[in-house]
Amino acid sequence: MNLPWWSYAISMPLYFVFLLWVVDYFRKHPKASAYFWAATLLTFPLWIITGGVDGWFRWFKILSVILPTIVVGLARLSVHENRTGRFWDTVKKPGFVWFFYGILFLNIAEATVKDVQLGNYPNAIVGFILCATIPFVPKYWKIERTGGADLIAYTTLFWNLLYTTWNAAFVYGETPKYFASSVIILLAAEIYPLIKKRPELYVIARVYTLAAHLLLRACLDFFPKVMDASSWHNESVLKWWGIANLVGAVPFLFWHMWQLDSGKAAKSFRRGRDPEAEPTLTPEHDTTSEHDTAPA
Repeated sequence: MNLPWWSYAISMPLYFVFLLWVVDYFRKHPKASAYFWAATLLTFPLWIITGGVDGWFRWFKILSVILPTIVVGLARLSVHENRTGRFWDTVKKPGFVWFFYGILFLNIAEATVKDVQLGNYPNAIVGFILCATIPFVPKYWKIERTGGADLIAYTTLFWNLLYTTWNAAFVYGETPKYFASSVIILLAAEIYPLIKKRPELYVIARVYTLAAHLLLRACLDFFPKVMDASSWHNESVLKWWGIANLVGAVPFLFWHMWQLDSGKAAKSFRRGRDPEAEPTLTPEHDTTSEHDTAPA
């Protein structure tokens, strides 16, 4: 569908601002976040009626995003309000962040498999590299015990950028008409942490922008009407984009491994902040007050 230029000029900035608000609101209101995302499961019939979720990949994608987003909300709520009980004690344990690591890994892996099926092999290799370079748990992951109980992941700046361009290239090849809207959700997740001057918020920003986008597509898919990017697709661009991503990913992989091998990762992954200066919390003291800080 060929849309007038002003349709993109209006819809894309508005959507960008909306997504920034979404991330900021759910970060600051952990209780509202937990209840809202749990309630989104009630919209399940709309996914079928509207046809917004079609094919195995779409079903797997939305469920692999919405369900973990609900768990993120419950874990944040448990820490924020220091709730007790078998379930609440489990989700607020420092080791539970392995679950979020696994979901991020799965999210990248499923798109990588789809890239292979589409023949986008260079970009698929980048997906494998991204999986291999996710910072380890629990050293570089935690749920903060201050503020809104943010999910923190110390991904490196280049990892964030590589993920953004890899994912954009994937969508460009897999569903071209949603490319414009997907670029906006990727940019919102990339720029929000920069606005807040807290790059470790990238993963939580990505969680909420992606979940909001998939929920809108499943329930009320207006994106093709206002920002259809089908006409932007070009196979040659897709091919060279994947190659460019791979050219950037290979040296990053070696740098990442060198940081781990040399022992520099503890600081470099945190942008130079000294991990020894950060308060720690051991699992056996897991039920302390919300003002304590979980281990880095």
